Amino acid sequence: MSEPTVAITKTQNPLVAMYTLTPICQGQAMVDFGTDTTYGRSTAWYPTQVFTANILVAGMKASTTYHMRSQYQCNNSTFVGTSGDQTFTTGALPSTPFPKLAVARPNPTLSSTENPGIELIDLIDEAAPSGIMKAIITDRDANPIWYYDTGVAQGYWPYTYKLMPNGHMIFSITQTVAQGTILREVDLAGNTIREMNAGVLAQKMQAVGFNFQIGGFHHDLIPMDNGHLILLCNYYKPFTDLPGYPGVTNVLGDAIVDLDPNWNPVWAWSTFDHLDVNRHLNGLPDWTHGNAVVYSPNDGNLLLSMRHQSWVIKIDYNNGTGAGDVLWKLGYQGDFSLPTDDPAEWFSFQHYPWILSQSGPQTTLAIWDNGDNRVLNTSGEICGVAGSVPCYSRATIFQIDESTKAATLLWDDLPGFFSFFAGSINQLGNGNVEFDMNAPSGQSFAAQVQEVTHTADPQIVWQMTVPFPTYAYRAYRIPSLYPGVAWNY
Repeated sequence: MSEPTVAITKTQNPLVAMYTLTPICQGQAMVDFGTDTTYGRSTAWYPTQVFTANILVAGMKASTTYHMRSQYQCNNSTFVGTSGDQTFTTGALPSTPFPKLAVARPNPTLSSTENPGIELIDLIDEAAPSGIMKAIITDRDANPIWYYDTGVAQGYWPYTYKLMPNGHMIFSITQTVAQGTILREVDLAGNTIREMNAGVLAQKMQAVGFNFQIGGFHHDLIPMDNGHLILLCNYYKPFTDLPGYPGVTNVLGDAIVDLDPNWNPVWAWSTFDHLDVNRHLNGLPDWTHGNAVVYSPNDGNLLLSMRHQSWVIKIDYNNGTGAGDVLWKLGYQGDFSLPTDDPAEWFSFQHYPWILSQSGPQTTLAIWDNGDNRVLNTSGEICGVAGSVPCYSRATIFQIDESTKAATLLWDDLPGFFSFFAGSINQLGNGNVEFDMNAPSGQSFAAQVQEVTHTADPQIVWQMTVPFPTYAYRAYRIPSLYPGVAWNY
């Protein structure tokens, strides 16, 4: 076939281009792009039809000229065609202010070991909405290469957002509890594909007979490979004369809802059905305060991190057919034992457990240990109270044996200050560990993200600082803006 014609046009996001090939065969196509004709980055491959192929190209800096070319292949053919080079100049960043991020590489001898990828940043305001852009993806020099405005001028911010298997972004957006929360899917140009508010989901749950209806979305979601979405939700339930709480107390607990590809609820789970409402480490009404849900691929179950229980629990989800039983509780006063009886070795008020590896009953978890209310000894002394030691935070990696209920702290890093809320952690492909810390006491910045060596004496390889008034609810390395594609610089 003859080479297709190419048109590159602007989109509503000045950092994203629409690359159009016309005509094209039924098959697949992708776009290479970069600041010169060595390109260096590429999109995913997308299926094409006989007439026109439209591919969104994202991952570019503002006000910069990029070279682009496409590769295409027809079905039933080994021939791969390559188009000629074209250029596209991105626009300026919008007037909405961006945070003044700063990157440092304090150890030059380690800078060459920095893990490839880009940085996904999810910001939250300390108090009143600042209007600063909250959903930003940058290169490792802190240059924005993608963003989405959730409505920051009106106080809407992303509780979380993630890349979907179809290449879109999925957002859990909130303003205040009273005004509700929104689930929204957008393409890379920021066009809304679909959205649903929490009230609509509550109505759907009632219509199909679930025994509770959610009040809002919060903290986390999982876009599944089968098109389902796992949502972390919450709702209030009234209790009368709980110990220490006379009268009626509206207790806030967590729920998990599984949506099918059409966003209809097909499975649901509630803390109120499985946990003791009288165990609350931070008082009521905010009883469990879930902050992350993680899919366990080796058995199809779910992990739920509950800050105000200092537990990570495993739930019988079984890919949507499970009964919802709590299979185990990991943490202080849970089902697992440590090699010593020192309770301070456990995490406390943690965020973001992440499965690093699984082999039979052995699971290795990275957990960001905020450290609030840490139990310091067998006498039950709590950090941070009068006469006690200050609280402290850690990046941790635990190994657990689900068959023997034995847990081991394999590695930790104490950055030297107390990050009392939020945060994330993961181990990178090169073995380094990256974590996000917030609200460090006495520091000149609101958040800091570090990539450190996974060694007994961790060394900082790369770090990003976030200034006040915004904190980084989560910040972590992703391979690229396209599923299955890794950008190696």
